[in-house]
Amino acid sequence: MNNYSRRDFLAVAAAAAACTLPLTSALAHRPEQGVEKTPLPFSLGIASYSFRSFTLDQVIQMTKRMGLTRLTLKDMHLPLTSSEEEIAAALGKIRSAGLELASCGVVYMNTEEEIRRAFVYAQAAGLKMLVGVPDAALLGVAERYVKETDIALAIHNHGPTDKRFPSPESAYRPIAGMDKRMGLCIDIGHTRRLGLDPAVEAERFFDRLLDIHIKDVSAASAEGTTVEIGRGVIDMPAFLTTIRRLKYSRTLHFEFEKDKEDPLPGVAESVGYVRGVMAML
Repeated sequence: MNNYSRRDFLAVAAAAAACTLPLTSALAHRPEQGVEKTPLPFSLGIASYSFRSFTLDQVIQMTKRMGLTRLTLKDMHLPLTSSEEEIAAALGKIRSAGLELASCGVVYMNTEEEIRRAFVYAQAAGLKMLVGVPDAALLGVAERYVKETDIALAIHNHGPTDKRFPSPESAYRPIAGMDKRMGLCIDIGHTRRLGLDPAVEAERFFDRLLDIHIKDVSAASAEGTTVEIGRGVIDMPAFLTTIRRLKYSRTLHFEFEKDKEDPLPGVAESVGYVRGVMAML
């Protein structure tokens, strides 16, 4: 194995799971020999939209099977109209399973009342962040609720078909002068579908990067669709290397939009691939 130890080789082999990333690409991001590895500053979680065909109890079970600890909850698993008692009961299930509810979303907010309801819901759940897409004309209203509740708002970009916030920059520009808790949830799949490099975009707008939805896509165009991480066009070692260098300290939430009736194999492959790459960082 020339200059690589067996341990290094096995780690790279794990990073190249699915046999879609050449070993040489992963090796290009491996630490130099003799350099002590430092713990990664970010954590891994999952957006419950990945399990949208399943109940909250099943979401909890599958999240635990993946060895993930943080959860972004979509309203199909806990409706925005839930009572405080219903929210408390759901939180009890999540916490008793050893999981942490990191945020809710993506929440669409088209009126001031929908913004108010989203923040009341987040408050009842004890959240410090919600991932949302407010109407652009209501960003000032959203900022007011951010200030009143101390709950951050991470605006999610949705790529070529999104008329509001297709790219990270389109979300960043109108909030650049607002409260620092008005930030971004960069979806790296939708970002790549615009022909943009997610690593470059994360660095450009890092001062407002509150959350990341991590996935892979089949093409760097509007026609691109979600695939297992490592099978698509995103250079995942480069992306993970960049956010590590930037000292991103929040969460990477896996969002798997493929195979909604049987997502677990694809999620497992994606999580394993990312962990393999991370082992080399």
